[in-house]
Amino acid sequence: MANLTVDLVDEYQDELKQILADLISFPTVSPPARNTGELQTYIADFLENEGFTTTSWDVFPNDPNLVAMKEGKNKKEYNSLVINGHIDVAEVGDEANWTVPVFELTEKSGYVYGRGVADMKGAVAATLLAVKILNEQGVSLNGDLQIQTVIGEEAGEAGTLSCIEKGYRSDFALVVDSSDCQIQGQGGVITGWITVKSKEVFHDAMRADLNQSENPNKGASAIEKMMQIIASLQDLERQWSELKSYPGFKRGTNTINPAVIEGGRHAAFVADECSLWVTVHFYPNESYQTVVNEIEDHLTKSIGNDPWFTENPLQFRWGGRSMIEDRGEIFPSADIDKEHPAIQLLQQSHERIANSPAEIGMSKSVTDAGWFHEAGIPTAIYGPGKLEEAHSVDEKVELEELLTFTKTLLTFILEWCNKPKIM
Repeated sequence: MANLTVDLVDEYQDELKQILADLISFPTVSPPARNTGELQTYIADFLENEGFTTTSWDVFPNDPNLVAMKEGKNKKEYNSLVINGHIDVAEVGDEANWTVPVFELTEKSGYVYGRGVADMKGAVAATLLAVKILNEQGVSLNGDLQIQTVIGEEAGEAGTLSCIEKGYRSDFALVVDSSDCQIQGQGGVITGWITVKSKEVFHDAMRADLNQSENPNKGASAIEKMMQIIASLQDLERQWSELKSYPGFKRGTNTINPAVIEGGRHAAFVADECSLWVTVHFYPNESYQTVVNEIEDHLTKSIGNDPWFTENPLQFRWGGRSMIEDRGEIFPSADIDKEHPAIQLLQQSHERIANSPAEIGMSKSVTDAGWFHEAGIPTAIYGPGKLEEAHSVDEKVELEELLTFTKTLLTFILEWCNKPKIM
């Protein structure tokens, strides 16, 4: 039955393209976001028609998560599976550079084009087709199958975290984001705001007097003080590059990027406040909590002999649930356990369908897989589409890759959800 079901994917090729065309037609661009409600209704209707029970809730207004569940016949004894994908897409910018319609599916030369085909509505469409084939062929599973279509990934909005907070779990979570059908873990990212703020405020005409003051705690410019902080962060970044490494990443991948700086009132003031927005990348064997502690400890020591900072201590604000709402995000890292039975089975499924070895490695980017790893749920990234296509002009994915991914996904679902749990 498994081979027969997989072979059916080619016969459903036109249906796969139609599902993907439907998904692409919803312009779920983030930012601005708050625009996924209609698409989630479409997906809920589709999955309910295939025998799933669905639940949805607003993470933000008109940005609902959707969880669809099909209970297994023997759920207590057989493996459960989450398939997770985000349904928001990257902003488009100037459409004049596109040679195909942005929100219409275009097929040419073996590829399909449109915003989100690679990142990651192609994978979502393949998932929907896979469960449709299972249902139409009357294939039942012993373990639970759960489909999560989540919001907010493009803007660091914790849609997947919201699922976990509501108690949705499984024995394995497959995040079908763009990986060119490689099995991947990932490093992590956290953003933060570091603020220099003076307790005193001075007119700019006072600068000469302040410069000549014998009191080192008097009237420093917050912008100039921030220069010390940036230099100290650069020192720490160099130390990390020398002292830290992780297989699958080139040395120095753990970075501290000074992304945005905001400071001063206007030209008639000595700047009394300056804030720096940093983006920190870290390795899969690190947590955002420990990395944040390292940065704060390093900065505190670097300014320990500066009496101005004793009177005006640094302020920190790390992470957030939305780059849109609170200008902050977290993507936890996700180490990958090559010995885990689900990873080994996914390897075997890929090799059987693609007739080539499955590559196991690390993503150069970040996905929602980190939230599953953070929650103690074994996970991996595995999906169609090359990373360089994500967010690109004339975004495309190879149709054959979508079909191969669908076949692999079908194979994996059938075998994992019919495999007894390891007690």
